Amino acid sequence: MASLPEAAATPAGTPPQGQSAHVRAEVVSFALIGVGGLFVDMGALWVAMHPLGLDKHSAGFFSYFVAATFTWVMNRQFTFKGVSRRGALKQWAKFLVANSVGGVVNLTTYNVIVWLDAPAFAVAILPWLPALWPYGAKGAGALAGMGFNFVLSKMLVFGRK
Repeated sequence: MASLPEAAATPAGTPPQGQSAHVRAEVVSFALIGVGGLFVDMGALWVAMHPLGLDKHSAGFFSYFVAATFTWVMNRQFTFKGVSRRGALKQWAKFLVANSVGGVVNLTTYNVIVWLDAPAFAVAILPWLPALWPYGAKGAGALAGMGFNFVLSKMLVFGRK
């Protein structure tokens, strides 16, 4: 009796072993590049406000475009290596749109958590919690936005054609 090929032995809907490891590597790369993008964003914000003299809101838009461009280039180069190098301008624009949607998810998550405030029972145990609550909310917002941005980037921006 002939044995079944390995792929046929895999239950339906289960990705092959190598594919899940590849996606994990992409998520880690995307996250690390996102951290780098945060530093680029802060540096560009400083440049926009000080040497360029822009107001906080205009400087925020400027730094967003600089950081988003940085993360697009890095993700194109490292995270999604096999993607076509053609249509770079269109791909960059799609990346900006996808990441702005993730930015809305980030800010919404942050604002909801800050609005809910630290639970009273937790404050009774950890009296310093309210001072750290906004920073935790920032972290939760960043994670929510990153997850959303990864999925949109992988499917819509860097999808293999």
